[in-house]
Amino acid sequence: MLESTTGGATAAASSALTLDKFGAESARIGRELADQYHRYHIETEEVDDVDPLPHRFLVEVGKIGLAKFILSEVFHYGMKPDVLLSRPCTYGVFSGPVGGFSPLPKLCVGCLRCTVQHPDFVKVLPNPKRLELGDSYTTHGHIAAIDEESKRGMVPVRGQGYRGRFGGPGFDGMLTDMSEIVRPSRDGIHGRELIGTSVDIGTKPMHLSFDEEGNLQGKTPNMFTIQVPFIFDVPPGDLGTAKLAKVLDSTSQRIDTLACLKAADIVKWQMDAPNIVPIIPTQAPEMAELFPKARLVQLDGWDKDAFDTLRESTDALIGVRIEFSEGWQERLMKAVNNRVDLVHLNADLHGRGYDDNRFISDLLKEAHLLLIEKGCRDMVTLVGAGGIVSADHLPKAIISGLDAVALDLPVLFALQGRSHGSLTERDAVKGTLPRKMTQEWAEQRLTNLCASWRDQLLEILGAMGIREVRRLRGEFGRSMIVSHLEDEAFEGIEGYVSGGVA
Repeated sequence: MLESTTGGATAAASSALTLDKFGAESARIGRELADQYHRYHIETEEVDDVDPLPHRFLVEVGKIGLAKFILSEVFHYGMKPDVLLSRPCTYGVFSGPVGGFSPLPKLCVGCLRCTVQHPDFVKVLPNPKRLELGDSYTTHGHIAAIDEESKRGMVPVRGQGYRGRFGGPGFDGMLTDMSEIVRPSRDGIHGRELIGTSVDIGTKPMHLSFDEEGNLQGKTPNMFTIQVPFIFDVPPGDLGTAKLAKVLDSTSQRIDTLACLKAADIVKWQMDAPNIVPIIPTQAPEMAELFPKARLVQLDGWDKDAFDTLRESTDALIGVRIEFSEGWQERLMKAVNNRVDLVHLNADLHGRGYDDNRFISDLLKEAHLLLIEKGCRDMVTLVGAGGIVSADHLPKAIISGLDAVALDLPVLFALQGRSHGSLTERDAVKGTLPRKMTQEWAEQRLTNLCASWRDQLLEILGAMGIREVRRLRGEFGRSMIVSHLEDEAFEGIEGYVSGGVA
């Protein structure tokens, strides 16, 4: 009996030792896997301007009034340099060699302290050259914000609070709902909690089928993942140069997203790569054979015969570009019913439909709900472009039903380009890029913009308690429409009409 007990204890001890070794080995493997994991992050670096925007304000100082003021100070305080040389500006506008006689308006932030203290001879006025930037939709304010985001790669916060309007046309008429502020996902921008910004490009079946042995059969998911919910669209107008294309190529590789370019340009510049999306004309779908590395190709418009030829010419995922013009709903459903993998919906650069002038957020909602009604929403990826010129437009477009957003004009302004033509029609855009622009400078500027927009997206997702951007798609309940709120608050009040006050 003693021998049996001793033998059992020895076996138990041996078993415990084996478990300890197994546990230690598991812990070692776990540590190795943990060391290999790197959270997705976009590296930013502040870059200098090569073609600065016109400064915000003009500072006008009456020289006679300033001279009289200095004489009065001499009379009151005597020859005290610390008093006479003091400057009434925290930001150094009057800190030049001759002070206020030659102010430095580029340093002015518009605090108006100088005009309050010396209204008789100091004026601070908006700079008309700054106000001329952009147009009625893509305003000088949007361009300035993009410029600052691209320079620093940070969220542009000045500590002055929000001074814009609460409501307005377009995306300004949509407010995001922050009433669900909960942990643990609210601190994603600071790196303390993970909030995913990756999206899937491609198609997923609405359900999976298995045979009797448990093997997957039938249609399976066919997709790949990009790390941010935005891609670079085809440069509009005359911006499609080789120089800009190389910047889009290198930046999209760096941040793990996609860049759309015309197929003929890709061939001419020899740029075939997995991150490049060739836009193939319907007249020549066989061009897809020229892009063996492409993961995604897009057909420039819906055409059944061209689509069938394209499918035979490539193993890549196939997308179709559809404009919001008359009959877009029918073209959308035909494309989806023919198993297209991605639909790229385009409005004009003001975010309006080409026929009915409806804003893109309403059009996207209609497309999203149409696919849900037909029971095929997850069978296609929706990408959209038009009217997206601000960081807050990104989550608002996703709330409206998009999987990802395509960036067009923000690229021009991120690189300190200037527009000289229409900012409404894509083909009519005319712009120039800085002469001193280098590949490295431009890539970092565009990378900074992407980092800033991603961080602002993380702020919104964190405030809503959402752990990944995929869950924001089509979440209409996360938004509030200003016109609806006004109708609810003021309906029945004499003199009020929907959309404004009579």
